[in-house]
Amino acid sequence: QVQLVESGGGLVQAGGSLRLSCVSSGSILTFYRMGWYRQAPGKQRELVATIISGGGSTNYADSVKGRFTISRDNAKNTVYLQMNSLKPEDTAVYYCAANTFASDYWGQGTQVTVSS
Repeated sequence: QVQLVESGGGLVQAGGSLRLSCVSSGSILTFYRMGWYRQAPGKQRELVATIISGGGSTNYADSVKGRFTISRDNAKNTVYLQMNSLKPEDTAVYYCAANTFASDYWGQGTQVTVSS
């Protein structure tokens, strides 16, 4: 059974930075795509960033382009989300996701709170 564990969330002031990590219980080469999503209370979960297995193809929500960077370390079975120039509207629970052609997997989430 695949398990994804996120870490790195916390409280940061506007303009600050955080780096989120997502560690898989197995090889992330199993997944053709991994990504980060976020959800605020009462809101739909939205895509933040994705990265394809080869590591060269990424996709970002318009709201985070130029501020967030997704990357992966296959040897450590880890995907990262570097978040710079954080804004209060970035406040949400951030979830790691992994996709095979047959199944989708989700982590339990990590809280990111950005204060003014």
